[in-house]
Amino acid sequence: QVQLVESGGGLVQAGGSLRLTCAASGRTFASYAGWFRQTPGKEREFVATITGVAGITFYADSVKGRFTISRDNAKNTVYLQMNSLKPEDTAVYYCTTGTIWGQGTQVTVSS
Repeated sequence: QVQLVESGGGLVQAGGSLRLTCAASGRTFASYAGWFRQTPGKEREFVATITGVAGITFYADSVKGRFTISRDNAKNTVYLQMNSLKPEDTAVYYCTTGTIWGQGTQVTVSS
């Protein structure tokens, strides 16, 4: 069974950048990989996804042009490069295969 471990979160000032990493252990990632985020009292929301073979990407409108999702299939790893961060990007970020979720990593953007 695949286990996912996110890392790379932290505290950054508005306008700064972070790169999140999601490493999969066990079997390789399924064809789909995605990032979601959640803030207290709100539902988990979609951020970005990437397909396995073609690497086709999709983004939420709120992050389009600022975030980039990528994957390294040889390393069983998915990344989320986050640039031009805003305070409203503050959340716990989760990676997923669609059925399996990581434990999340906190991203805090100060104004």
